[in-house]
Amino acid sequence: MPAAIRVTPQAARRFLRQALLLDQPAATVGEALVHLGYVQIDPINVCGRMHDLILRNRVAGYREGALLRHLYGDTNNRLQAPPFRHHLRTAFEQHHPGAGVLVVLPLAAWPHLLARMQHRRTTPGGYAGRLSAAEERLAQRILGEITDRGPLSSDEIDHDARAITAWGTHGRMAKAVLDKLFYHGRVLIARRDNFRRKYDLPERVLPPEICHAPGPASEATARWLILLRLRQRRLVVLKKAELPLVSDLVQPVEVDGCPLFHCLREDVPLFDSAPDYSPPPIHPQLLAPLDPLIYDRRLTRQLWGFDYTWEAYLPAAKRKRGHYALPVLVGTELVGHVNLKADRGARRLRLLSRSIRCGHQVAPAVRQLARFLGLRS
Repeated sequence: MPAAIRVTPQAARRFLRQALLLDQPAATVGEALVHLGYVQIDPINVCGRMHDLILRNRVAGYREGALLRHLYGDTNNRLQAPPFRHHLRTAFEQHHPGAGVLVVLPLAAWPHLLARMQHRRTTPGGYAGRLSAAEERLAQRILGEITDRGPLSSDEIDHDARAITAWGTHGRMAKAVLDKLFYHGRVLIARRDNFRRKYDLPERVLPPEICHAPGPASEATARWLILLRLRQRRLVVLKKAELPLVSDLVQPVEVDGCPLFHCLREDVPLFDSAPDYSPPPIHPQLLAPLDPLIYDRRLTRQLWGFDYTWEAYLPAAKRKRGHYALPVLVGTELVGHVNLKADRGARRLRLLSRSIRCGHQVAPAVRQLARFLGLRS
């Protein structure tokens, strides 16, 4: 393990901007996905969906919905576009094995998910756990219908029984069983129609060499998971048990007022090449609520001096910033947040509230997001 390098908080922030593609966006969605390791998916669309808000700052010329078009082709123009074939696919959707959130991953990640998916199949309880006898009977019927009919959504399964959903509410058993089959890797999302999932068999979604690849040893997957976090966030705190698994690939980084961080050794040259943000003007950027730059809330507080929590799933009475407040990044400073809502009917992006440090203008960033969404600000 090399000796730790010591940098100032300002230098660490400049490093993160560059390492996370905020200074030099990737040329394509595929390049950004490989660089970041994964991109989180979220269905809420208040002022743009999470994955689009993450990638619009990181892919040159990115357009709304481009990640799903990269995954599934043009699902809105099936008469002109040929059916999407698995041999063209370079990524897929699945739940992150460490965090449980839905993400888009490069194909090479599939073998590392097998053990976790198998564990879910055999573990009782929970919305992602083992199927009950009644659920397994319905699962066999669903899998048979998908085999015969092709990709299906839960609405296309004729079955009226009810079940407890992942949110603890009562819903259709067909949807609950499809969700479990997806968690277990027995079906995958083949495409989305207006963001609604259409499921198919894994062997018809993934290339054969990926679908049938054996699962690696548990230590290899543990190492992969740590490297995935490093790739996604670029500067992380490693646990004592994690460090030996990746010691050949990481560099310790000391920053005043922060715990010991680690970065990928391949990223170390960025500490010297990161641009200086001191000369004005600096254009503000609106970040996604789960942007990789701020995903680790403790690091965000310690390194950036910014206390932020995403409040979309909090009751309205407990929200301090608003339903979908977007942090505002200006150079190497997080200067506040804006709470926005897209009024698609009126074709306007409405500013519901804001809290911005004195001396900073956020209007240019709001207008830029409005143009991205095809709205007026």
